[in-house]
Amino acid sequence: MIEKIESIKSEALNEAALIKNVDTLEQFRIKFLGRKGLVHELFEGFKDVPPQEKGRTGKALNELKQVLQEIFDSKKSELETGSAAGDDTDHTLPGRTFNKGTRHLIHQAIDEITSIFAKIGFDIYEGYELEDEFHNFDALNTPDYHPSRDMQDTFYVDSAGKDKKYLLRTHTSPGQVHVMQSNKPPIRVVVPGKVYRNEEVSSRSLAVFHQVEGLYVDKDVSFRELKGTLDYFAWEFFGKGLKTRLRPSFFPFTEPSAEMDVECILCKGEGCRVCKHTGWLEILGCGMVDPNVFKAVGYDPEEYTGFAFGMGIERTLMIKHGIPDIRIFYENDIRFLKQF
Repeated sequence: MIEKIESIKSEALNEAALIKNVDTLEQFRIKFLGRKGLVHELFEGFKDVPPQEKGRTGKALNELKQVLQEIFDSKKSELETGSAAGDDTDHTLPGRTFNKGTRHLIHQAIDEITSIFAKIGFDIYEGYELEDEFHNFDALNTPDYHPSRDMQDTFYVDSAGKDKKYLLRTHTSPGQVHVMQSNKPPIRVVVPGKVYRNEEVSSRSLAVFHQVEGLYVDKDVSFRELKGTLDYFAWEFFGKGLKTRLRPSFFPFTEPSAEMDVECILCKGEGCRVCKHTGWLEILGCGMVDPNVFKAVGYDPEEYTGFAFGMGIERTLMIKHGIPDIRIFYENDIRFLKQF
């Protein structure tokens, strides 16, 4: 029995040196000090020890149990204070915090705008960033001589000698053409996405930016419905009760056309530097779909009418949040992005 006690003691000392974490400490306790551990087995076998050896054996057993318990308590204390790792770290202190990533302000805005229109029955369609001239210009009633088709305004892609010319879309309106070609009215759809224009980068313009455009086609669609839809959007996005107005304008694919203004949300219409002291801020272009667009997609303009609208996401956000420079959206300044 004495030899077995010394053997278990030696084994326990060796394994104690390998204790590095709570799991290995628990394994040590179960193996040696548990209800079915080696020390318990020794005490169970003590009754079979000859009477003349019981004194010496009992003393050795108690010393073994005491040593193992001291080892366990010491290792447990070391792990709790961190001294087992050989450092001065206080593991009771709170851990380091890390910045959680969030969706970019632009994508948040696209989600918000599309969800506003989804509430009133508009579907979402994501078109192609690479388009041909028919979908980007011809079907949208934009003639060959229109300046937007020039190389200095549009990024054309080498078509490898093919008859078709391909380009990076200059607006998301081609998505409306694709939808009309594939579906019969009634159609309610918004088309968000990235667009490209060969423009000089400045505080007010970018060569790559985002748009959301909308289209509603059915029988007897009126300009009054267009205004009601856009008022609903403006109040949901900028705030309830905001004043709005429509001004006559021109776009090749709508007739009549208009631009929509909202009351300046910074000065409440009194006039400031942002609204150029007019009290109004332009947010989007709109109008009734031109009959030539319907003819290009195979709709009968005598049977159907519709309206369309489009807005730049970055400029809309500049208005909403009073952001002075459009380039700041893409500078990845965490101080700016964390505000949203």
